[in-house]
Amino acid sequence: MTDNKDQVHSKKAKRWLWVVVVVAVVAAWYGWSQRAADTRPTATSPSGRPAMGMRGQTVPVRLVEVTPGVVEERLQAVGTAQAFNTVVIRGQVEGELIKINFKDGEFVRAGMVLAEIDPRPFQARLDQSQGQLRQVQAQLSQANADLARYTQLEKQQSIAKQQVDTQRALVKQLEGSLQAAQAAVDDAQLQLGHTKIMAPISGRLGLRNLDEGNLISAANTDGLVVITQTQPIAVSFALPEMDLQRLLERLRLDTELSVYVNNRQNKLISTGSVLAVDNEISLETGTVRVKASMPNLDNRLFPNQFVSVSVLLATHTGLVIPSETVQTGSIGTYVYVVDSKNKVAIRQINVGLTHAGKSLVIDGLVQGEKVVVEGTDRLREGSVVNPINGPSPSSKL
Repeated sequence: MTDNKDQVHSKKAKRWLWVVVVVAVVAAWYGWSQRAADTRPTATSPSGRPAMGMRGQTVPVRLVEVTPGVVEERLQAVGTAQAFNTVVIRGQVEGELIKINFKDGEFVRAGMVLAEIDPRPFQARLDQSQGQLRQVQAQLSQANADLARYTQLEKQQSIAKQQVDTQRALVKQLEGSLQAAQAAVDDAQLQLGHTKIMAPISGRLGLRNLDEGNLISAANTDGLVVITQTQPIAVSFALPEMDLQRLLERLRLDTELSVYVNNRQNKLISTGSVLAVDNEISLETGTVRVKASMPNLDNRLFPNQFVSVSVLLATHTGLVIPSETVQTGSIGTYVYVVDSKNKVAIRQINVGLTHAGKSLVIDGLVQGEKVVVEGTDRLREGSVVNPINGPSPSSKL
């Protein structure tokens, strides 16, 4: 009986020992976590209340000085290059294509003979028309001579007046025939001239659709070849409705607005100016189409090429800082300002315009002050920082 009681007491003692061990472990873990929290770095809250941690330690940061500069006001869009003019070359007369004077893809000037149609049928028609013209001219000359004699005899009352009137009508009739014959000659000469197919505009040729020996006419849908005018070339792009008034206001103030075109690698291809703005806003997209003209002297723009477009509206001068320095929180827009003792202060600012990594500061900063551009995530009000030598590439204004 006594042995059973001793065993019960021994089990209870072991349970209490395990409870004490568990409590001790929990207490030790809690104390360690609290000490770790005290030493963990925390960022400053936008309200300016200091966060716990990093007490007495300097934070490595990179600084940039507030300096005067220029920030451009631009409108960004995606556009498409379009040929200024496109002409499908067709034969104006029907005939056999006997000669082609161009190579696929080459540049041609207006008036250049691109191809020739067999001229012999048209030369024969011209010769026939000229023969008819000479025949009518001879008849009219004889009729005029007879009319002159009849008129003289009429004055002498030696001929009936009716015969004179008949001759005078014959002269009028032959004059009409002469005019018709002359028109036939002119038409034949025009048709003969159309046997030489000439370029109506200067531009770049596409790939030809017909070879020598084929029949060509105005009914050919594809034509002989297509010419696209690429110097200058047009760039068409769409702007949101909210940007339309800004664009129109600048167009009223300036005779032209500069347009910059970049490729997909964001490299500048060409510069030009706004040519026209469409007369209505698209109900489907809420945008308005704008057309710009590019000289394209180096032919780097091709029709139907997708490009990035930016329209320069204006340039603004003032105090400029890198956009990376600007922070946003519950107090609004602010920056971390560092004084001569490397101490941090939160400064609320007003940013007027941001473009290409630069922000124009309207108020809140003065020239020469230094703001943090890198390392802001570990700062708080009153932190002591350790400026890193060497400017950041992004801080070069």
